[in-house]
Amino acid sequence: MTMTTRPIDRSKLFLSLLSGVLMTAAFPRTGWFWVAWAALIPLLLALRDISVKDGFRLGWLCGLIHAVGLLYWLSHTMSTYGHLPVYLTVSVLLLFSTYIGLYTAIFSMLIIYLGRTPIRTLITAPLLWAALEYLRSFALTGFTWGYLGHSQSAWLTLIQSADLWGVYGLSAIIVLFNVALFFLILSRTGKAWQGLPIPNSLAWRGMILAALCLSLTLTYGHIRLKQIERLSADAPKLTAGLAQGNIPQAEKWDPAFQITSTKKYIQLSSQLGPEKPDLIVWPETATPFYLFHNQALTRMVQRGVQKSGSAHIIGSPAVRKNDEGIAYYNSAYLLDPQGTLVARYDKAHLVPFGEYVPFKKWLPFIGKIVAQVGDFHAGPPGGILEYNGHRIGPLICYDGIFPVLARAAVNNGADLLVNLTNDAWYGRTSAPYQHLVQYVFRAVETRRSLIRATNTGISGFIQPTGQIENTTHLFESATRIQTVACLKNRSIYVRVGDTFAMLCLAVVVGLGLRQRFRRKQGTT
Repeated sequence: MTMTTRPIDRSKLFLSLLSGVLMTAAFPRTGWFWVAWAALIPLLLALRDISVKDGFRLGWLCGLIHAVGLLYWLSHTMSTYGHLPVYLTVSVLLLFSTYIGLYTAIFSMLIIYLGRTPIRTLITAPLLWAALEYLRSFALTGFTWGYLGHSQSAWLTLIQSADLWGVYGLSAIIVLFNVALFFLILSRTGKAWQGLPIPNSLAWRGMILAALCLSLTLTYGHIRLKQIERLSADAPKLTAGLAQGNIPQAEKWDPAFQITSTKKYIQLSSQLGPEKPDLIVWPETATPFYLFHNQALTRMVQRGVQKSGSAHIIGSPAVRKNDEGIAYYNSAYLLDPQGTLVARYDKAHLVPFGEYVPFKKWLPFIGKIVAQVGDFHAGPPGGILEYNGHRIGPLICYDGIFPVLARAAVNNGADLLVNLTNDAWYGRTSAPYQHLVQYVFRAVETRRSLIRATNTGISGFIQPTGQIENTTHLFESATRIQTVACLKNRSIYVRVGDTFAMLCLAVVVGLGLRQRFRRKQGTT
């Protein structure tokens, strides 16, 4: 079959831009999650009857606009805390957004290449999108922020299926619905896809398939919600408190404020003391010094822990000697109610160009974008803090956006997840809200309660169902306390991991090889 291709015109550029804007609108803070179910339709309309190369260009434009709208806060962070000029921060934002946009570009290119017929497109598109999201989870150290499925965090019934296939399955269903609705629009308006008309019967079969997949997912979610609520009611409980100190980032590492900042968190723990929580959680690097290295300030913390009468998990930088000299870590310390050190976890997935410089051996001229944090070493994944019959899985900041780390902790026996983070870097942008929804999926994927303590918000508790509860506001000093369930069962996703996404990738690669072979044979 020979298809006549059309050049890119203004209408196609507009449609690609529109899809990028609509995808961003589905995420916090806008939070119009329902928009995601039609956000790709303008892009698909733009991809009609164009070449593979032009499809790549339009997809890249769509992905670039979406990434800039989603990640604009990077410029704020770099200019405010990296002290970089605005023109440079915008350049870095555009460069990173260009990389993120490449995944939408590859999607668009391959849809044209592989989706020569409507049926092939309907089957290929959701698998391809899930496969590309999976690739992004580990390519160039990985970045899982802003997956399409994450936009649905508020739809609790829908997201329950994340305990089967992770966020990738939800993204695939959303794409399937977009494509089916797109073909229905084409059939009703008499327009073609790649030169082929769309019969009404085919369009309706596609919509029935999409509706069936969505209905099955919602049915599973309804049943699973009830099951997890019953399991949570019967599970062992732990009463946990959290402290949000609201320490300004400009003061956090200033030696003049070390004592004041430390006293602030001790005071917050003392406020929780009368309620006798089993555990109190402080945020990432809550102590602006090296705990158990600075002896005077460490004793101050230990006395505060003793006064509260509760075990504490405290975020602190750590230092120790290794074969290469001195190594620094971003750590979580577990102290018992007497202030004695019980265990320590070191952050496993560091922020590139923030906490370390990747490829430093080959790129020695590149420095950190954020100047106020050190050059850290990573700890082993899946570390556990064990206390009083509970095995706690810490996730420090960037750790939490990677499902593999939460899975590793639960596979090591964690019956509770704890997230320590410092979102002060983001100001009042949408980033703290986007960051929070990542942990909704960690809770659902692993079926674990999750305690989230941040320096400036948003702190709170997330149930194993993904329900966010008892949250704080941004930039307030606050405490919260809640009884959480400690489940022990392992979900299918914890057991099999990203098998669904890997199968999607394998199928897409197979379809690509098949299409290449057929083209060599002179067929399509």
